[in-house]
Amino acid sequence: MSSTPSKPAAPLTYKDAGVDIDAGDALVERIKPLARRTMREGVLAGIGGFGALFEVPKRYREPVLVSGTDGVGTKLRLAFALDRHDTVGIDLVAMSVNDILVQGAEPLFFLDYFACGRLDVDTAARVVGGIATGCEQAGCALIGGETAEMPDMYPDGEYDLAGFAVGCVEKSAAIDGRSIGPGDAIIGLASSGPHSNGYSLVRRVIQRAHGSLESAAMDAPFGASGTFADAVMAPTRIYVKPVLGLIGALPVKGIAHITGGGLVENVPRVLPDACQAVLERSAWTMPPVFDWLQREGGIADAEMHRVFNCGIGMVIVVDAALADDAIARLRAAGETAARIGGIVARPAGAAATVVV
Repeated sequence: MSSTPSKPAAPLTYKDAGVDIDAGDALVERIKPLARRTMREGVLAGIGGFGALFEVPKRYREPVLVSGTDGVGTKLRLAFALDRHDTVGIDLVAMSVNDILVQGAEPLFFLDYFACGRLDVDTAARVVGGIATGCEQAGCALIGGETAEMPDMYPDGEYDLAGFAVGCVEKSAAIDGRSIGPGDAIIGLASSGPHSNGYSLVRRVIQRAHGSLESAAMDAPFGASGTFADAVMAPTRIYVKPVLGLIGALPVKGIAHITGGGLVENVPRVLPDACQAVLERSAWTMPPVFDWLQREGGIADAEMHRVFNCGIGMVIVVDAALADDAIARLRAAGETAARIGGIVARPAGAAATVVV
């Protein structure tokens, strides 16, 4: 009994498996001019090699490298729903460079990781364009990254982001908060909105109030200019240049980046154990988007303070005698700055930060 030979299977390609090498190459070519916009002293080799080379600037006598990594979180779900991909790259850069700024570090370079199920070159280029803009705002170079196309890992139209920043500070000038003591002043720098934190709660409030994330494209319900989508997608403010200018002008005792954990969990990270930060809620104006979130979500004040920045994206601690000078310098550099509280001796068993 004879058998009929089976036809040979058609040869498979990587594209058949869901990975488009040509699309990846096209994205790299789109990225190169974006990365060139961010070049600065120290870059020896950037995009295109297996590793990026960077030389620590020679002006540092005892350089200490400071590194940070972060993502954008579930703010990306709003980016997908609203087709807003141009500014999440700024968020990505901001979350890392603002973190290393806390220790007085000048951001030197940045690397990104973009992962998706199917690479859409136009969308990815929009995201990387935002990353380049963020690097320009921070004064650091975009010198490398990774684009990972992974079929079956992410639904079509979705992606995830991670970022990595490396900065440098003179060893003797590193800011660690140890000199903070009772009587010091707390200065708050205004945020642009929720930045990139608390978006699981933001999305839940939107869904409760309007049924879908897409409804965030509606007109602003709080009477401000622009739409609600503009408010919730406003990119994280990058504080690097004004704060580095302040550090170079007068002694800064401590800095806190108000990220996940809000006001009450981030400020204590720079305080000595014997100190308590007292923040005066009436000292700054909370952006309308927070009022809307609190009202529509029925969110208690304490929950707002431990989830969101509530309008303060960065806190700076200085000697009280220098507070007015520091605020004037920050305002001259374009920041909305105000004295929002002070440092007192911490009562036994009391919280490290209180909002009154």
